[in-house]
This record gives sequence, C-alpha cells and structure tokens, in this order.
Amino acid sequence: MNDEINNEIKNEENIFYVENIDKVYPGTKALNQVTYALKRGKVNVLIGENGAGKSTLMKMIAGIEKPTSGRMYMDGEPVSFQSTGDAKAKGIAIIHQELSLYPEMNIFQNIFVGSEHTSSGLLDDREHAKIAAEVLKRLEHPLDPYTKVKDLSVGEKQIVEIARNLVDPNLRILIMDEPTSSLSAQEVNVLFRIIRDLLAQDITIVYISHRLEEIMQIGDRVTVLRDGNLIVTADVKDISVNWIVEKMVGTSKSSSYVDRGIEWEKQPTALKLEDITLPRQGGGYLLDRVSLEVRAGEILGIYGLLGAGRTELLECIMGLRPEHTGSVILYGEKLSIGDISDQVAQGFAIVPEDRQKEGLVQTLNIQKNTTLSSLRKWCERNILKKQLEDDATEGMIRDLHIKVADKSLPILSLSGGNQQKVVIAKGILTDPKVMLMDEPSRGIDVGAKQEVFDIIREYAEKGLAIIMVSSELKEVMSVADRVVVLSNGKVTGSFDRASMTETSLVNASYLGHDLHQIHAQS
Repeated sequence: MNDEINNEIKNEENIFYVENIDKVYPGTKALNQVTYALKRGKVNVLIGENGAGKSTLMKMIAGIEKPTSGRMYMDGEPVSFQSTGDAKAKGIAIIHQELSLYPEMNIFQNIFVGSEHTSSGLLDDREHAKIAAEVLKRLEHPLDPYTKVKDLSVGEKQIVEIARNLVDPNLRILIMDEPTSSLSAQEVNVLFRIIRDLLAQDITIVYISHRLEEIMQIGDRVTVLRDGNLIVTADVKDISVNWIVEKMVGTSKSSSYVDRGIEWEKQPTALKLEDITLPRQGGGYLLDRVSLEVRAGEILGIYGLLGAGRTELLECIMGLRPEHTGSVILYGEKLSIGDISDQVAQGFAIVPEDRQKEGLVQTLNIQKNTTLSSLRKWCERNILKKQLEDDATEGMIRDLHIKVADKSLPILSLSGGNQQKVVIAKGILTDPKVMLMDEPSRGIDVGAKQEVFDIIREYAEKGLAIIMVSSELKEVMSVADRVVVLSNGKVTGSFDRASMTETSLVNASYLGHDLHQIHAQS
C-alpha cells in the first residue's frame, strides 16, 4: 500500500474508504479498480450514466454485494460485510432506487420490519405507531401509520422508504439512490431540509441522482463514474452543470448506426400522438401534453431518465392507462383506446421492460409463449391447428435465430437473450403496424443485444414503425433514426441524425430546457 492511499485511509475527514474495488459479474465488469472516499458529515454525490456502476458500488458499502477484489475501510479500520445486517451494525443504511416495501403491511410495520421493538416479549405496536407518526410528521407527511402501503401513492411510498431509515438511532452513513424519483417539488424541498438536519447531526450522506439541478443544490462533493471506472471527484463549488455533463459523457465512441438513406418526410405517418396527458395520483402529471409521431419503417428512440414517463407513454398507447387523455392516431385514423387485447387487434404490439413479469408466462413452454398473443390465427372453427402453430413457431425460431433445442422445453430453459427474442416473436406474430419496445436490451449480454438490435433494424426495413424506449445513451444513438427526449413527463428535445449528439441528449434529459433551447444548443 502506498503512502498516499494509507494517508487517505487514516484521514479523519474520510468516514469510509474503498481501495481498488473490482466487481465482476458473468460477462461484465461492473467496477474496475475503483478507489473512493466518503467525506464525513458531507453530501457525497455519485453520478454517471445508467450502467456506470453507481448502484453496484453503493451495494458494496451497504453489504448487499461483496467486492470481487479490493478493500474497504471505515474510520480507518478494515471492514468486510457479509450481509446488510453487518453494514447496519456499523450504522450504514440505504434507500433503494426500487421501492422495497411490503404492500399488505401497514406503514409502521414497513418502517420497523427487521428492527422491531418489543415489550414483555411481544411486539410493541403502540410504540411502533408512535415513532412512525413522529418521523412522518418530521417529513411533513402526517400519514396514519396504520394505513396499508398498497393504498399509498408512489410519492407517499417513497416517503415511507425514507422514513424507515430515519428511525435508526445508530445511523452514521445514509445512502440515497435516486430518492426523489417519485417526489413532487415540494416533497424534494422537505427531503433537502431533512438532509441538512442529518448533516448537522454529523451523519454522512451519499446521494445518487440523475437530476443535475438537485446535485448543485444539495451536494458538497461530486464523483463521476463511467463504464465502471471512477473518472473524477470535485467540490460542487468548483464545478458547473456543463462540467458534469462533459465528464459523464467523455469522448464519444463511434456509433454503429447504419443510415438507410430514407427520406423520412416522404414516408407515411404510422402513429401520431397528440397531447397525451397522464395525471399523477396525488397531483401533477406523469405525462404532460406529450406529442410525437413515427413514420412507417422508422425507429424512433425515446430517451430519458428514471421518472421521465417513458414506460407510462407506452402504457397509454396499449390501453393500460385508461385515465390518460389525448389522441392516438394510427395511419390517419383516430383510435378509441380499449384494453390491451383491443390494441393488439388494432395493430400494436409491445415488448415490456420486465420480460419475466409481463412478457412471459413462466409455466408455459417456448412454443406456447411464442404464439400466446396470436392463437386465433392458428385456429379453424375455434379449434387450434397444431401444424399451423408449429410452423409459426419454427419460422420465428429460424428468422430471429432463437437458440433452442426443442420448442416444447420450458421457457426458463432459455438464456435471457433468447427469452427476449421469444417476447419479440410473440409481438411480431400478431402482424403489428407499430411495435413498442421498452428497454429491449435490458438484462441480456452484449452478443444478444446486438442480435436484438439487428432484429429491430430488419423489421423496420420491412416497414414496421418501431418506438424503442431506452435509458442507455449509446444504444439509443446507435439504433434510432430519430430520438425524442422526455424529462419529468414532458418532451424536452427532438433530434434527427444531424442534430443528435451525446451532449445534446444528456442536456435535454437532465436540464429540462424547452424545445427551442435544446435545438439552439445542438
């Protein structure tokens, strides 16, 4: 160990220090020789694109994951966590990006799960409810602690997630992974007041956020990760938003986009959305007058960050959000939006973000999952013709290069990439006019990603209009013919290939400028 690192480990300003941390998963290296210090009693901001390694690094500190190699120190002494319980015993807590609440339990039960108070050997629910009410009042959300979590709005659930970490009297380090993604502006202000109170108690904060304006408001130090590498650390007072964007994006890599030489203005408009608005439970909007169009054979990318409204937009089109307003126009015909089966019949197909939960039926085999949405096509007089179904499945296996030994095997026998191809095949067999794809490369390896992108391009060549949602900057730029950016439920940028740069997309997604400002920058 060199003297410089040893001095940083022993530096009393550093409450926590990681040295040369690696984290390797099958097929990918999530963290590469990361050395990182948490400053005591400060807001330590961690930022980077999706997949940069932010959450992985924090999971190490919180005891959720173990490093493949490297060392960790707290208060200058080596630490090794086998579980979250070990980290919690040291005063380390984490507010996860994805809510981890129990919907059938009430608020105080969720707040105290795993750290229950007892009286005479019994759970002291009266004490639980009292403390929960106090912390909720502190968070300016005086909810009834007996309310079941399933009855709360998304923002209220986020408040409960925050509250459960504030009742620990031994708290020393609080990791906040996208804590404001579901909060209103007023709720964000309350959270910032709580953060300042915690700092006054010498509690150290780690703050992960995609919202640059928040970082500049609440952060003390900013560390930028890119592709699993620590790029730079600086004090907030010495930097600007443009500096952060530049460090995040880095040097642009060559794009694999293939220009098909199509004059898009001469192609018919396949889908037009006008003023799609989706109210948020508890006030505000998940989508605010979103308008866009996609032409036949075009791949339209939808880029944005967590909470931008990307998935919600696709759900409105597919009939999963009947409370939305606005117009959906398919090849010039204004549609009446029914349920999802009606939308499939009208010419829409969707590849959902969570293929396990929403794209596949895990108890069915490969063939049944492939033909599930198009069974009527293989029926004569309401009787399923096995040969027709077999031919359709084998055609998709051949055309999409699905690696499968036997189509009657369980769907879970396939790799993630081949499962994703089955979900795509299921949509294609419905003969859609518009294909909606929500994070189509999520959870699959690099080789499978390229194959999925080739499939997208192939069917666009055949005239299928495709809307591809992605939070991966380089991916959406390499595949999409045009990109629309959403931020906080609004369209904040629209870019053709000539105006599309990494910086312009990042600016549009982070800064929330209006359309004219974004075009002026690009």
